[in-house]
Amino acid sequence: MQHLLCKCRQKGQREMASVMFTVPGKPQGKARARTYYNASTKKHCSTTPENTVLYENFIKGKTIAKGMLAGVIIFAIIMVVVVFVLILNGAERRIPVQYSKKMVGRKMMGGQATNIPLKVNTAGVIPIIFASSIMSFPGVIAQFAGKTNGTGIGSEILRGLSSSNWCNPSQPQYSWGLLVYIVLCVFFAYFYTSITFNPLEVADNIKKQGGFIPGIRPGKPTSDYLTKMLNYIIFIGAVGLIIVAVIPFFFNGVFGAHVSFGGTSIIIVVGVVLETLKQIESQLLVRNYKGFLNS
Repeated sequence: MQHLLCKCRQKGQREMASVMFTVPGKPQGKARARTYYNASTKKHCSTTPENTVLYENFIKGKTIAKGMLAGVIIFAIIMVVVVFVLILNGAERRIPVQYSKKMVGRKMMGGQATNIPLKVNTAGVIPIIFASSIMSFPGVIAQFAGKTNGTGIGSEILRGLSSSNWCNPSQPQYSWGLLVYIVLCVFFAYFYTSITFNPLEVADNIKKQGGFIPGIRPGKPTSDYLTKMLNYIIFIGAVGLIIVAVIPFFFNGVFGAHVSFGGTSIIIVVGVVLETLKQIESQLLVRNYKGFLNS
């Protein structure tokens, strides 16, 4: 009898441990369900492995026609996002620059026309990384302090900052965190670009080399023009980044898709592939030049 009581006590402790350390709203495991404590309803609920992967949620258990249609739609959405990221990374605004002719010795130098390429996605993936880090920092501190399942204002703020609660029709009050995330992405896009690109320095270099932007006077007017164009371009790039980053949150909240990859991953992968292709192309050009010189 004492042995049976000891086994029951140990089993109860294991069940309580699974209740205490299971994160609400996230399925723990693929083959079995777990229970968790819902602070809003003050009840113990069970999670099922329905939202684990896209296949189990939209294709498994469906008819052949519905499964194929769901697979085609998912593939089309992924391809559209990838193509959009390709366009976003490669898009740029070219500011024309004209250099005046000048006499050097007995030769006429200059008179060339070139451009300043301003990338639309100047900051890259940095704004999303910074915004995600700031949004997740309070949750990490709360987990270390053991204050994740409370019912106070602090716990409600933490739930709003968690991306797993965004775009959820049953809990729309937590979607304010998505607005904060968007504002942070726009802010860091402008902040990072202001550090890496200095319009005043670029305008001064153009003036020293005898260049000018057609229709714009050299010096301060050129700097103001570059700043104006840069602000316009940064906003477009920030909107593109926000679209790519919010798509997984939208499908997770509205459809319960539980998308395992985010917009940040797609941007990084596409950027690495594009950079690799550029390096391969430059190496092939260098090899061709070497062959021409050797011949």
